[in-house]
Amino acid sequence: MALVNFDGIPGPTHNYAGLARGNLAAERNARRIANPREAALQGLAKARALAARGHPQAMLPPQERPNVRALRALGFAGPDAEIVARARSDAPQLLAACSSAAAMWAANAATVSPSIDTSDGRVHFTPANLTSHFHRSIEAAATTRVLRAIFADAKHFVVHDPLPAASQFGDEGAANHIRFMPEPGKPAVELFVFGRAAYDAGTPAPRKWAARQTREASTAIARRHGLDPASTLFAQQNPDAIDAGVFHNDVIAVGYGTTLLCHEEAWLEQDSVLHALRTRIGDAFTPLVVPATAVSVDDAVGSYLFNSQLLPRTDGKLVLVAPAECRENPRVARWLDTLLGSGGPISELLAFDLRQSMHNGGGPACLRLAVDLTAAERASIGARVFLDDALAGELDAWIRRCYRDRLAPDDLGDPALLDESRRALDELTAILKLPSIYSFQRDG
Repeated sequence: MALVNFDGIPGPTHNYAGLARGNLAAERNARRIANPREAALQGLAKARALAARGHPQAMLPPQERPNVRALRALGFAGPDAEIVARARSDAPQLLAACSSAAAMWAANAATVSPSIDTSDGRVHFTPANLTSHFHRSIEAAATTRVLRAIFADAKHFVVHDPLPAASQFGDEGAANHIRFMPEPGKPAVELFVFGRAAYDAGTPAPRKWAARQTREASTAIARRHGLDPASTLFAQQNPDAIDAGVFHNDVIAVGYGTTLLCHEEAWLEQDSVLHALRTRIGDAFTPLVVPATAVSVDDAVGSYLFNSQLLPRTDGKLVLVAPAECRENPRVARWLDTLLGSGGPISELLAFDLRQSMHNGGGPACLRLAVDLTAAERASIGARVFLDDALAGELDAWIRRCYRDRLAPDDLGDPALLDESRRALDELTAILKLPSIYSFQRDG
């Protein structure tokens, strides 16, 4: 079994509209000029670099934006170009929401349980319903369609429907899920992290920002994936951390194998959570807990230290794939130097320039959906999504040919952008050998 990182490709309408409440970077950079071409190239550069080091990479396509179907559902009528123009003049905030390229953050696409963990021996996906924000909730149907197109073999894969689109079952995907592997080739320990309990008024809750993931959503996913309760653990985010900008667990914790890297203020009753993990994982469990005296929660949110990937090296150690901002914050950089020199499980740092994504609140971990696949499962995938030199070269040329290098929120109503985006996505489906996954392809 091998871990494959499915990276989301930033779409042609990547922009800074400041739509996500509680995502401090998105709010801080609202209405800045974005560079969609640079965003896509930065993401591709990370994927290419990791693939070159032997880490399997695959690509997930952007979603169709502007989402004209969503605008029609909100009362706009007429030809598509007229709908976009009218939305720009009458409801620019709705147009911005329906033009969001946030599906690039593939960690929110779904929660995944590999076949070795599930009761029926198939890989299970639950696409996230993302009910906390309208601009993200409109991703769920298209995400389900894309995942079913890629993971189409029912012998190996189950792509469930999203959970009911209700606040009680708010689900934000793998950004709130960590899979630990005590022994290669054996079932893992799956940790689900939630921010609130919808049916328990006594559960602590943040005061400033709404918690996005519910306990009820996490437990429902564990049930439908057929996970062993003895190998499944649920933990609650620290409400104070959510109020400080930790809108997902992957902004405050990351894990791989038997190693956990987290902040000391990540979860409620954190000592109990760590004890439960050690009980399930065994003596090999290595928690690396960053003290607030060294790195504050504000530092963690500003640098996205924990929104990093942990990947295995051939020498048994781990490499931390982090955003370049971690080297620019002196306290975070100092702590990283201490970490790398400690002789512990993490022995290398790879820092990537992902500023276009970071300005909207997404680092390396946000951009990928981790999927563990056996050789047979991988071979059953017919789409051309696994990154090699040839595909990387074609994607690079496609991005440079089809993407703008400047996009302001006011540009979202440009009818030419609608046509450019659709032509680009039509080309991409051919490159990736995908069926007609977009509405404009099927409706046309």
